[in-house]
This record gives sequence, structure tokens and C-alpha cells, in this order.
Amino acid sequence: MKKIIREFQFTPDEEAKVASLAEELNITRTTAGILYARGNDSAEKMRVFLHPSREHFLSPFLMRGMKEAVELLTRARDEEWRVAVFGDYDADGIGALAIMSRALTRFGIEPYLYVPERADGYGMSVEAIDKIFDEFLPDLLITVDCGISNAREVEYLKEQGAYVIVTDHHELPEELPDCIVINPKLADDYPYDNLCGAGVAWKLASALIGEEALGLLDFAALSTVADSVPLLGENRDIVAEGLKLIAHNPRRAIAELSGKGETTAQSLAFTVAPRINAAGRMGDAHAALDMFTSEDDDEIHALAEKLNGYNVARQKYCDEMYRVALAHIYADGAYGNIIMLAGENWSAGTVGIVAARIAEQFNRPALLFVKSGDMLRGSARSIDNVNIFEALKACSEHIEEFGGHSQAAGVNVRADKFEALKAALDAYLGEHYTREDFAPVLPVCGKAEDFARVATELEMLEPFGVGNRRPQFYVEAEATDASPLKPLSPHLSLTVNRMEFLSFNGAQNLKLLRSDLKKQLVFEYNISQFRGREYIKGYLRAVNYDGNSGKRVGLDLLCNRLHALGEEELPATVLPCAAINKLLEEKLSACAYGLCVVCHDRTVLKNYPVLKSVPTELFSLSSGSVCNAVLVSPDEGTDLSAFREIVFLDSPAAGVFAGKAALYAAKEGAVGFDFDCSREGLLAVFAALKKYDGAFVGESLAEAARTVKAGVSEEQTAFALAVFHELGLLRTENGILRIVRGVKTDLNNSAIYRKISCGGKREN
Repeated sequence: MKKIIREFQFTPDEEAKVASLAEELNITRTTAGILYARGNDSAEKMRVFLHPSREHFLSPFLMRGMKEAVELLTRARDEEWRVAVFGDYDADGIGALAIMSRALTRFGIEPYLYVPERADGYGMSVEAIDKIFDEFLPDLLITVDCGISNAREVEYLKEQGAYVIVTDHHELPEELPDCIVINPKLADDYPYDNLCGAGVAWKLASALIGEEALGLLDFAALSTVADSVPLLGENRDIVAEGLKLIAHNPRRAIAELSGKGETTAQSLAFTVAPRINAAGRMGDAHAALDMFTSEDDDEIHALAEKLNGYNVARQKYCDEMYRVALAHIYADGAYGNIIMLAGENWSAGTVGIVAARIAEQFNRPALLFVKSGDMLRGSARSIDNVNIFEALKACSEHIEEFGGHSQAAGVNVRADKFEALKAALDAYLGEHYTREDFAPVLPVCGKAEDFARVATELEMLEPFGVGNRRPQFYVEAEATDASPLKPLSPHLSLTVNRMEFLSFNGAQNLKLLRSDLKKQLVFEYNISQFRGREYIKGYLRAVNYDGNSGKRVGLDLLCNRLHALGEEELPATVLPCAAINKLLEEKLSACAYGLCVVCHDRTVLKNYPVLKSVPTELFSLSSGSVCNAVLVSPDEGTDLSAFREIVFLDSPAAGVFAGKAALYAAKEGAVGFDFDCSREGLLAVFAALKKYDGAFVGESLAEAARTVKAGVSEEQTAFALAVFHELGLLRTENGILRIVRGVKTDLNNSAIYRKISCGGKREN
């Protein structure tokens, strides 16, 4: 379960400053607080943030190397040099090539464009340079979105008689290329260092062709959101202006990939960019380059169809690769600070995507490699609190080549150095980061308030993205009216504090939402339009709850416990309670991962005070990160195979999949029942069932037990229903429990009945 944290906390003086700014700008304190926390500590900065514009663009000539680059390109134009542009194969590189090719053409230079395929590796190579010289023989080569780490290749270019201009945005290596270099991270008078590769290319275009470059902002906006650079400062102005351009006069290439509806930063990031990247990932980056440099509508349409096809194929391949990677992780364990895998037949174009999914699931940096002879070529993805570039830099003695930034990097390593690099990275992260840095969190801006006004003001904070995440809030609740949008739908709707919430694919949380557990519902405000009216809703993003609260939820826990009794007991090592306590203490202090503690009755937890600091979850685990966890009354078939140890505090008949985990069970853990478990009690419930016409309300045994009026407790009714369901006297049909007529059986055929028909009194 992710921990809810406040995105910001203010001192009394800061609170007063925020209140003053809110009054001056006539906005809520909530919105003013978000703006203040994101670096806007004056009214002027807030106005600039709320109104992104081209008026805020910085002069490109503040950037080191810009004046010299323009002078060299002017000479190249006047002397009719042959000019080549070398780009990268991702959406940022393709956007940069599209910008640079058009800017050079308008400047008076017809460039030769070159983009490598992923199989050729990241950045320039001698082999790629030889190809360019075989086909074009340039006098000048410009790099976009790459080159900063290619000092050796730049020297090779110069040996061939070519001038070189490097434009890049990646982190600076120890040795810079000996040529004109434009990179916002260089020490200069340019105050903003977070541009993407296409952003840098656009600044060069601005220096070359002035205001004509404004017509290329759509490419720069697309690349900016695609490359996950912060949407703050000048990036925010670039994206906002680019989106205006797309809304007013969408370029055919972008329109073909956008689909219907309004184009936003999110749609560029999650709809357009993946299709561009798919071409490079599937080994045909030229298709994306041709599409974004063509002016022929028919060619653009045909290439868009090709990119859409590549994207579908890429999604299928990534899903399969992700499943294979998870199987390796579950087999080998994921109990360190880093996850590293290598595969023989993996694609270099998809390891980055899968690494990002694994990093998100396990909340740790992930590095995935493709084996190529003696070399491993891979991608690293990280989490918010961990700078993977600095970690790789510290362990560079084990690496052949790497480059990137804090959250993502390309890495090449010799196969015989794989384990050494893994150990070095694990040690570095352990020394420089704490357990808290790896703990999954949910940042919120505060409690829900003033729904309509806050929701409207938050629209002014668009475009959202990296560095300017869409604000999340929370509302407290206990039992809710959550229900599927339609029968068997995975999507839910519910109302809390007179506000409607939607939970997409939230069906797994239905029991939790309906229960009387104390909950915090984390959500985003959303304004939608329908038939000319605005509707404000909350989009549910997470459900956090106190696993030790709630009384009515006990019936749901009981039903899972009853079902587990029908399962075979797992072969656990049985230890006394004292030994279990010692085992738990040792495991929890030794490692933050790999231990799952399971029980069916929450009352047993009081015997294990060491577990107070471990989150208690009910029914299923909210995260697949294998962080140490307590799971109460697991749902049928819960997969715990990724854990190293599973400790049962009561019965090991859990109905879970344990895989190769070491299993332990407490000798004194079993807890009895407080209701009548006798044959007579069962017959009383069965007699009551005959009053129902074939079916009764309830999508689960617990809901049915609350509905059936049998003159006995809900717990006794639930026990009877569980026995009858096991014997085939009840069945679930389309989410409804139905009575099966004409079935003859014996109560002793029920494992549940046999195991607990002992008088029904609690055993101490």
C-alpha cells in the first residue's frame, strides 16, 4: 500500500505568504499553495506560470556556442557546403530532425538527414559516419539530440575533413567533443537547462530564421512531452504555444496520429509519441523520419498506418517480454536495491519500456539488457527519488558506455561484468539512499475542498507532465455506495461528500470501498463537457485504508477464511509464537523486501508487536513490489510467489499460490469461531433459503449473508452459505448467488464443515 504524503508543508510564514498571494491573484489558497510549492514564490512568477506564452522565450544567443554555430552555418550556406544532420531514433530525435531540416531549408541549406536504427546503438558511431560519407560526403555535420558523449567520433569526423556542430541536452560527460557544442547544461548565460533535444534544435532554428521558427513549435512541444523533461520554465511555454498551434492548424503528420478529440500534453505523450517511438523500436526509424519530414498528404497517411501497425506489434511484444521478465524476477527474487535482467532474444527497442514498467511495479531502478555476443546493450529506468545517472557514473568502472539523465539512461556493459555492475549498483544505492527513498508514496496537495472553484482553477495549471504533475487530493470515507457502472463492468462509480467519483478498472477495490474501513480516496479533479454543460468529477487513483478498522468488514474477512479452510494446508515449518516473533524481527530488520505475513483473523496480530510498523492490507496486496507486508484473509488464488518467505500467523490453509517461498506457521496461532457450527444451525439457514425464489441479492457470500434473514447471526449465515456453496447447493451465475435444486449430498463432504464443526466456540 502506498503511503499518502503531503506534496508540500508550509511554515507559518509561508502560509501567510501563500494567503497573501492568493488574495492578490484572486485564487484559492489551494491553487496558490500548489503554485508556491512548485517554485512560484511571487505574484509575478505565478502570473507567468498561469499564462505561459512565447513572450517568455529566452534569447537563443544566451546559449554557449549559438553565435559560433550561426556563423558557421551562414558560411556553409554562402559557400554552398554539403550539410548533414545526424539525429536520434526516438520521438525527441525525430522531432529535432524535423525542426532542423525545415529550419535549414528556410535558411538556404538543403540538408541530408540521417537517423540510425536502434540495432546500431545510441549516438554516433564510426560505422554510421562511414555510411554518411559513402552516400553524401558532408562538409559539415550537425547532431541533434545526441553527440555530447561522442568525443571520439567527432575526432573521426574531423579527420574526414568535416566541421561538426553538436546540439544535445543530455548530461555532460567528463570529456566534451572538440567542436562547437550547444547544450543548455553547459556553463553559460542561458538560465534554463532542462530543454529536450528538439528544444535545443528549436533554439538553433530560432537563431537562424527568427520568428519563422515559431511555426515549428508543434514539433518542439511533441518532443518535449515525449522525452519526459520537466514541464516547467521555458518547456512549459514551448508546450503551451505548440498546443495552440496544433489546435489552430494541426500539422497533417500529428493529426494522423492524434485521433479524434482535443490534443493535450497527455494525448501527445500517450498517443502520438508512442507511435513515433514504435517505428524506432521495431527497427524502422526511417518511417517516422519520412513521415515527419514529408509534405505529401498521401505519403503521410500511408506512413501513419505503418506506425500504427508498429505500435500494435510493439504493445504485444512488450506485454510478452514483460511476462517473461516477471517470470525471471519471481524465479530469482527481487530483494535488493536494483533489478537487472538480460535476455538473449529481447529487442533493444523495447527493453526501455519494459524496464519502466518493472521500475514502477517494484519501485526500484530497473536495468534490462539485450545480449549481443560478449556485450549487453540495455536501458535503465529509475524512480523519482533515485538518480540512476549518478549511480551509473559512480560504478562506471564496470561499464563500457552509458549516457542519459537522472531517470533514464542507455547502458552498454560486457557480459562478464554484469554481476559486478549489479553488486556495485546495489551497494551504491544502499549507501546513498534510505528505505524511505524506495517506499512507494502517493503525493497529495491536501483534502478535497471547494470542488467547483478548485477544479476550474486547476485547469489553468495545464499542461501537466513531468515536474508539473496533475495535483491529487484525498477525501476521507468509510462505507460508500460504490457499484459497477453497469453489470459486470470493471469500472465503478461512487459518491462521497456530494461529489461523484469514477474508478476506472477499480472492480478489485469494490469490497474495500463498500466496507466500513476508514479510507482515504486519492483522486484528481476532472471537468467534462456534455451537451453544453460542465460536470465536475473525481477520478479515483488509489484507495488507502486502515486495515485494522471497521466492524462490518469482518464478515468479508470471515468468508475468505471459510473458503481457505476448504483448501489443502501448505507444508509450512511450524514454530512456537516466540520463535515466529524472533523470525519476524530478524527478517524485517535485515531487508525491506521479500516477507509476507498472512493471517485470517485480525485479532491474532496483537501477539506480534513487531508488525505494528508494517502496513496491514486486506484481501489482496495493492502493490507487486514485494515490499514486506501483512495480508489478512487473502482472496482465493492470491499469488505470493514473488516473496522469499511467507509466515502464517494462524492456519497455513490460505488458498494462496506460494511458489518457492519458504513457509512458516505459528504453532499456537489457530483461532476458533464464535457462532453455531452445528448441523442444526446449518439446517436452520437452509430452511430460510427456501423462502427465496431461486436467487437472492448478493455478489458475494458476505453480501448474501447480510441479505438472508435466517434468524441467526450474519456470521453463522455466512458459514452455512460457504458450506452449501462448497457442496454445490449454491452457485454463482452472472455475479448472483443462486440456489441449486435437487442436489443430494452429505455435510461431511464439506471440508469447511469437517474442520470447524467442533461445537462452534472460540478456542483459546
